[in-house]
Amino acid sequence: MNSTLYRNLVVGTNTRVPLINGKYGQAINFDNAATTPALITVVQEILRFLPLYSSVHRGFGYKSQLSTKLYEDSRNIVAKFVSADPKYNTVIFVKNTTEAINKLSNILYKKYKDYIVLSTDMEHHSNDLPWRKYNIDYVTVDECGRLSLKDLKEKLEMYSGKVALVTLTGASNITGYKNPIHEVAKLAHRYGAKVLVDGAQLVPHSPVDMKPMNSEEHIDYLAFSAHKMYAPFGIGVLIGPKEDFKDVPPDYPGGGTVDIVTHDYIKWFDTPHKDESGSPNVVGVVALASAIETLSYLGMENIEKYENTLTRYALKAMSKIPHIKIYCDGTNLNDRIGTIAFNIEGINHEIVAKILSYEGGIAVRNGCFCAQPYVQKLLKMSKKQIEERIRTGSHEPGMVRISFGMYNTKREIDVLISLLNKIVTNRKRYIEKYKNITSELYFKPENS
Repeated sequence: MNSTLYRNLVVGTNTRVPLINGKYGQAINFDNAATTPALITVVQEILRFLPLYSSVHRGFGYKSQLSTKLYEDSRNIVAKFVSADPKYNTVIFVKNTTEAINKLSNILYKKYKDYIVLSTDMEHHSNDLPWRKYNIDYVTVDECGRLSLKDLKEKLEMYSGKVALVTLTGASNITGYKNPIHEVAKLAHRYGAKVLVDGAQLVPHSPVDMKPMNSEEHIDYLAFSAHKMYAPFGIGVLIGPKEDFKDVPPDYPGGGTVDIVTHDYIKWFDTPHKDESGSPNVVGVVALASAIETLSYLGMENIEKYENTLTRYALKAMSKIPHIKIYCDGTNLNDRIGTIAFNIEGINHEIVAKILSYEGGIAVRNGCFCAQPYVQKLLKMSKKQIEERIRTGSHEPGMVRISFGMYNTKREIDVLISLLNKIVTNRKRYIEKYKNITSELYFKPENS
């Protein structure tokens, strides 16, 4: 794998950032699960497009016609990337995965409000909270945090045809575990349920195949965000069968959603246009299409293989450091993405994140990562501890998370490992030094 090639394709990899000692150090971004930097090809494509940017749909000016064509052609680029059949599926552009899942929840509610929705214990809040207006139940995870297919099957049998939807993450944003989405789909379809995959973490790191509609393993709905796949310009995607969106009023009625309107009559456009109210984010769509073309050229299989190499390297080194607890099963490294959650015994996760940033220029994430029920299970919190947290409003429980992108390197991991060893060796000193540092450091990055 040519890590230099990947690195040279990404904006800002050589940025230097201020450290607490007053010096500047090389920025290391291990927070890619939250958002990724932009690809240089994406920025270049946007700069080429902006002089021709104009309104989308119904404009007869050349710029408007061109913008509309690029916007509409991008649907096929997106569909091809995840092997969605455009004859049966619609590609709807939204702001992000959260909006995509909420949109689907709103659209399906009238039809399925009396049915069961099965979510899982490992979901991001965005694939849990939108479904709570339904009759919701949760598929459990094992001691390591992996999805229990046994429990899924038992719940499908128990509800006997009343499950409308099984909704699950393609890959965890905490443990990095990849779920067997096609196995889940095959099982769900046998019981008359459809499947939504939250692809926010999966699509940027692994090849995804929604499979033909006549396959038992096909994915009914897929949602993902461009800002996690090197196109951070405010666009996301919802893909699903056109038939399921047909004759359903938009969840946000308004401009761009209607064909005919009088004071007494409304005729909606067909999907996807009725489901994209207001002025579309053409620039975001151009950015996403450009990112997909670059990622496709590199090959998602190659990217996944390289990131797996980084994950193995990091896990092997971290496992040798005393007092570090890693929240994952390190034996199945091919069934995961490059996301690792951990804690250092005796040091609050927020302090660890600050030390890594202030002393090493290493960006990580800490807390519960918008997946509090999953974190509670991974931390083995008791019912009493959870109730106490609710009573006090405490944000104390949590973890530190590192997450790799294709441009990260083993050399950057070495810097992380060196600093983690230093922290573990000098825990008391670090706790004393950082316990009263409550504000973030704000400086202008040094010119790179």
